Amino acid sequence: MTKPAVFSMPFSRIYPLYIQKAERKGRTREEVDQIPVLAHRP
Repeated sequence: MTKPAVFSMPFSRIYPLYIQKAERKGRTREEVDQIPVLAHRP
């Protein structure tokens, strides 16, 4: 089974698209930036 294309892309390519999607849904860049921080809490 092959990986979906998103898993083979560098994060730097996906991030701007993720920000655009979040802003369309009424979220801010700051809210999006909190997600990786929360995901990697010890």
